[in-house]
Amino acid sequence: MQQVTNEMLAEQTRGQTVPSRFLQTVRSRPDAVALRARDGDGWQETTFAEYAEDASRVAAGLRGLGVGRGDRVVLMMRNRPEFFVADMAVLLVGATAISIYNSSAPEQVQYLVGHCDAKVAIVEDVGYLERFLKVRSELPALEHIVLMEDPDGVAPDDVGAWDALLALDPVDIEAASQVAQPSDLATVIYTSGTTGPPKGVMLDHANICWTAESLRLTLAHVAAEGRRLVSYLPMAHIAERMTSHYQQALLGYEVTTCPEASEVASYLPQVRPEILFAVPRIWEKMYAGIQAVVAADPQKKEAFERALETNDDAVLRPVRELLGLDQVISAITGAAPIPIEILEFFRALGVPLAEIYGLSECSGPMTFDAVDVRVGTVGRALPGCEVKLAEDGEVICRGGNVFRGYLNDPEKTADALDADGWLHSGDIGEFDADGYLKIVDRKKELIITAGGKNISPANLEAALKAFSMIGQACVIGDGRPFVSALLVLDPEIAPGWAKQHGVDTATLPELAEHPEVRAEVERYVAEANKRFSNVEQVKKFALLGEEWLPDSEELTPTMKLKRRGIHTKYADVIEELYTR
Repeated sequence: MQQVTNEMLAEQTRGQTVPSRFLQTVRSRPDAVALRARDGDGWQETTFAEYAEDASRVAAGLRGLGVGRGDRVVLMMRNRPEFFVADMAVLLVGATAISIYNSSAPEQVQYLVGHCDAKVAIVEDVGYLERFLKVRSELPALEHIVLMEDPDGVAPDDVGAWDALLALDPVDIEAASQVAQPSDLATVIYTSGTTGPPKGVMLDHANICWTAESLRLTLAHVAAEGRRLVSYLPMAHIAERMTSHYQQALLGYEVTTCPEASEVASYLPQVRPEILFAVPRIWEKMYAGIQAVVAADPQKKEAFERALETNDDAVLRPVRELLGLDQVISAITGAAPIPIEILEFFRALGVPLAEIYGLSECSGPMTFDAVDVRVGTVGRALPGCEVKLAEDGEVICRGGNVFRGYLNDPEKTADALDADGWLHSGDIGEFDADGYLKIVDRKKELIITAGGKNISPANLEAALKAFSMIGQACVIGDGRPFVSALLVLDPEIAPGWAKQHGVDTATLPELAEHPEVRAEVERYVAEANKRFSNVEQVKKFALLGEEWLPDSEELTPTMKLKRRGIHTKYADVIEELYTR
């Protein structure tokens, strides 16, 4: 690929905004399917022309509510076609669309909506509405709330109806697409808040258009336009927003919306996506499911493993078809480390899985190689993006994907962005001779034992989770005499293992206490320890029989560990590891 510079991409995308590029897509693909959603036993499909029409009608409604250029509109809804329509409508009036996590409690709603001074909120149902109503008196800037679904008519009279917006005459999309300017904010992405209150990452239209073009270039071996995707992660997360919303608008993707992330495995065989982004936990669960099936039959297991080694597509293709991954041209994992064994497994299966690396502050991606993958790395710098290491090994980058700062927080902005425009990631990395980046760990998450040894918890955790019976792992050891771990049994794999080995227990907590299960996990831990020096090895562990769910005390909505929450919740368990 020709060396692409930041300046080249900036020139190529100069003057572009998400609405102006969306209009180009609508003109070139008016009758192509843009959005799909389950409708009973079938599918409801929306073409790009219909999508544009609906967005133009809602834009007229937003104008009627006084929303204009520079205003902010908060969205709280699941992955459904109406999200795309609402977000695009906000952009068509020159405002900023801000999605917040659907799990946000009333006090979180108050913080987020107040922090961004949202003028309007569009919410999916009465359950979401109630959270806004509880804190509405504390939100003087919030002038209107629009409710999407109210079958029982219980909403207060001053809450607007989504259908009323859709019933209006549409704005002139030609003129509306010119309202927003490249330097206007397209969105504010609120970080998950693993270490404090969420920060509002400001991304403008120039950021989005530059990044979408850079990502398109990473798929230069195939035509990226018009590809099939499934949208299932929270739209408040930059990876989903960039992949299935912004890139869809700019590159004409056909997006099937899956309202619950837990249901994505059932969608894949029906959609047969061509591009698939998934956080590591999704890949881990698919891997564990395959392992559980083949383990039940020793002959089948041997034949399958032989097929992986010999690349026997006659055996492997039916497995890909069963998973719905047989037409994937780009499979992507990111947002957290993935065990190397799992990445290698899917590549051996014929799924072109590659790691992407980045953060909200660089519009999502910083490094990614879709084709020339080097397992164990997160690829090379994105086209047009400069990536290097600071003196202390921290990964820093500069380019058109780098954000405009944190909303209302110049102090934290100065901490993240230096005077020369370099974004400081907070991650420690290493480059190989060819420019492939390996992430060592989070700068702030490095464990320093009582003996002064720096240890990477993420590397240990990834090694532990490579064993299918372990669903989650959290390594402990900061200021401690040795390293320990909290291990969570996989709720799908552990019962199957127990049944195969004659362990007669009914619940996950019982399995966690069973000596045979514990002995098997001890074997796993010993195997994982072989990869690390003695001081880095897990000396003790607690086996937990309660599942850690997304958006809980233990995990963020995208399934990253909330270390502070885990340490607090399991303080007694951790203490016992060091005193017994």
